[in-house]
Amino acid sequence: MTHTQSRHIYTGQYIAGQWRPGRAGTTLRDHNPYNQDLLTEIAEASRDDLDDAYRSAADVQHDWERLLPGERAAVMYRAVEVIDRRHAEIVDWLIAESGSTRLKAEMEWAAVRTCTLAAASMPARIAGRILPIDIPGQESRVYRRPLGVVGVISPWNFPMHLSNRSIAPALAVGNGVVVKPAEDTPVTGGLLIASIYEEAGLPPGLLNAVVGEVSEIGDAFTLHPTPKFISFTGSTRIGRHIGELAMTGPTLKRVGLELGGNAPCVVLDDADLDRAVSGAIVGRFLHQGQICMSTNRIIVEAGLYDRFVEAFVERARKLEAGDPNEPDTVIGPLINQKQFKAAMRHIEKARTAGIRQVLGEAPSGQVLPPQVFVDVANDSDLAQTELFSPIAPLIRAADEADALRMANATEFGLSSAVFTENAARGLRFAQGIEAGMTHINDISPATIRTRCSAARRTAASAASTATGSSRS
Repeated sequence: MTHTQSRHIYTGQYIAGQWRPGRAGTTLRDHNPYNQDLLTEIAEASRDDLDDAYRSAADVQHDWERLLPGERAAVMYRAVEVIDRRHAEIVDWLIAESGSTRLKAEMEWAAVRTCTLAAASMPARIAGRILPIDIPGQESRVYRRPLGVVGVISPWNFPMHLSNRSIAPALAVGNGVVVKPAEDTPVTGGLLIASIYEEAGLPPGLLNAVVGEVSEIGDAFTLHPTPKFISFTGSTRIGRHIGELAMTGPTLKRVGLELGGNAPCVVLDDADLDRAVSGAIVGRFLHQGQICMSTNRIIVEAGLYDRFVEAFVERARKLEAGDPNEPDTVIGPLINQKQFKAAMRHIEKARTAGIRQVLGEAPSGQVLPPQVFVDVANDSDLAQTELFSPIAPLIRAADEADALRMANATEFGLSSAVFTENAARGLRFAQGIEAGMTHINDISPATIRTRCSAARRTAASAASTATGSSRS
């Protein structure tokens, strides 16, 4: 942890350009999910701290909005330079705090960098429109302006990327931001990001990070009158609650919600077996399956099913599970005891229901090695639950039509994948899946994958990641 310890010791809030303790009177103890080492203790935020954060963002935002596009872009470019300089520190924090393997941490670092670089181009791309109107001699003009202050509530699984994915574009186009990271990842989801933008020269007070208990600042974060937009990534249950608060509270707000998923990976009978197995392995086990777009169900057409099962189990058996800091580790710890116990309940329930398990070593601490179940019914709890763990249900489909029916038989429709050697067949199948995105011959969470060379090398040695085109 030498890189982590060489920088800021995060013990409080970042509000109005100052690092200060929260005033709630409670302390968050931030632990490493692999070895339970104490990373830091954070004095948590009160509602008064939340008020200060929103007020600060609103006060500074007006001057920030009036800067020239090039001036705002320059700050974003400097942030990219900081991300480059602090590469090792960022990766260390992601491994230590979120249980990311080195492979996943490198991917997330690259995703944060790419997102920030893309945001740097946004100030110069804000354009209005002149629209026709049915009144002689008049025209209708549309001007695009910042909303004001954006509230960001981020999850613990890809904490830095999923926070910065909302923060960077919002800042770039002229907004102020207050971020509330998940309690499991307060540093990588908020405080570390704030320190990066501070070093890049972002005006003090424009970005604020508040860390606090849900019971103290949870609902208040959304109900507060200042933010005009709430960006939330997390569970469907909490997302529904936030959406209701935003629509029924004292001030109506826009919301952006990315919620649960139950992504199918469909393998048709003409698929390249090695490519399909590689894609299903990475899609299911990347970050211990703790990704909303993770391959949650693997549906294989009958003609290829037996061969696929044999190859998939053999590949999964060889995945290294353990210390996420080791370069060869593919499966690290689940984030906390709540997630670990939920995973163990899924396994026990499946066994009790008589579902056949063909792979599944015992856990060590919060590290759960790959668990593979075969001949799973698509309407079973195992298949219909978002597992968020390294548990792989393999489902046999009678034919292509049956595979499509099962792929669409879920309340979720976030991401999906299909493997086939016939491009026209793959496109036709992809267009039939009811999901926000479908990847052809690629993993279901392909949109988070980057061109990070270190990550590619590690992935190649671990599972020979499939590549291909995608449709969204």
